[in-house]
Amino acid sequence: MQAPVNSRMRHSWISKSVGAATRAKAEAAPTIGGNRRSHGWMIGRIRHLGSPTEATAFCGIRLNGVFAADRGGATYCRSVHASPESRPMFLRTAAVLALGVLAFAGAVPPTAAAPTACPQHFVAGQAPDLTRQSLAAKTRPLCYDGYALLHSGISRTPLWTAEHLTTERLAAARGLKRKNRFHADPNLPADERAELDDYKGSGFDRGHMAPSGDMPTAAAQEQSFSLANMIPQSPKMNQLIWEWIESGIRDLAERQGELYVVTGPVFQGQSLQRINGRVLVPSHAFKAVYDPQRRQAAAYLVENVTTKAHRVLSIAELEQLTGVAVFPGLSEAVRAIAMPLPEPKPRRRS
Repeated sequence: MQAPVNSRMRHSWISKSVGAATRAKAEAAPTIGGNRRSHGWMIGRIRHLGSPTEATAFCGIRLNGVFAADRGGATYCRSVHASPESRPMFLRTAAVLALGVLAFAGAVPPTAAAPTACPQHFVAGQAPDLTRQSLAAKTRPLCYDGYALLHSGISRTPLWTAEHLTTERLAAARGLKRKNRFHADPNLPADERAELDDYKGSGFDRGHMAPSGDMPTAAAQEQSFSLANMIPQSPKMNQLIWEWIESGIRDLAERQGELYVVTGPVFQGQSLQRINGRVLVPSHAFKAVYDPQRRQAAAYLVENVTTKAHRVLSIAELEQLTGVAVFPGLSEAVRAIAMPLPEPKPRRRS
C-alpha cells in the first residue's frame, strides 16, 4: 500500500522551497481563535498572511499540514495529529490535495467539494494517490454526484476519475436518454480548464473517462459531460474498443453486484501534442477495476490511436506506468495479480 505523505517530509519540503522572509513570517504569524481537533486533524485559524505561498508555508511549517482556504481575512489549514492508521480513510485524499498545493502554491482552493466529501466513490473511502510528484502541479479534486476526479491544470484533463458501480445504479442509468451537453467546467479557473473551442476541428473526440452511460440520474449525466471529465481521444478507439470496454464493465458490475472503477489517461513520450495548443493528448488510456466480492483487481490499457488492441495489467503494473495508485488500500498481493477481465467485444444491439 502506498504510504501517506509524511508530515516531517512535508515540513522539510516547504522549508526549503520558500524564501527566508516568507518562512520567517510564517513562523512568526500569530494564531487567532484557536485550533480544534476534527477526526484526528487540527483545524488552525490564523491571521491572513497576504498570499497563498505564505499561507502554504504557515500550514506546512507551523502545523505540518495542508493549506485549506482563505476565508474572512483568515487562513485555515489542516494538520495531521494522528497516526495514518487512526485517521478516517477518506481523509487520505488530503495527501493528494497537499501535493497539488505544494507544487503550485498560487492555486485558488477549488469551489467544488473535494473528493474527501464523497468517499462513496472510492474503495473503503480512499481516493487514488499520486505517486509521481511531477503530476501534482495545478491539481484540483472535484466531486460530483456520480463520480469524483482529480483535474490537472497542466494537461487540462483529469488524471483520474473514480466511480462505484452497483446493480441499482446501472438499472437507473439504462432508463436515461443521453443528452450531449458538453461544457467547460465552471469549477475550474479559465486558464486551467479545457474549452469547447479546444476540441473543434482537432480530429479528436471528447472522450469520457467516467462514462455518461454509468450515470443514474439526469443531473449526474449532465455533470459527466464536463470537459474536466474528458480527454482528447482517437475517434475509432473511443467509439469501438473503449465503448466495448465500458459496456463489458457494466455487464460485469451487474453480474457481481458492484465494482469500483478508476479511469484516466497516460502521458508517455517526449513528443505529445496539444490540441489548440492547450489540451494535452494522452498516449494511452486506462480503466482499472476492483471487484470487492472476489477481492481481485486489474486494468485495461489501450493506446490512444485507431486500434482494437488492448492489454490487461495488474494494479501494481498500472501504478508503475502511470504514477497513480488507483486503489491505495489494496494489499500488495491483490495489486500484484491481474484478475480476469471481460474480453472487449461489440455489444449486441437490441
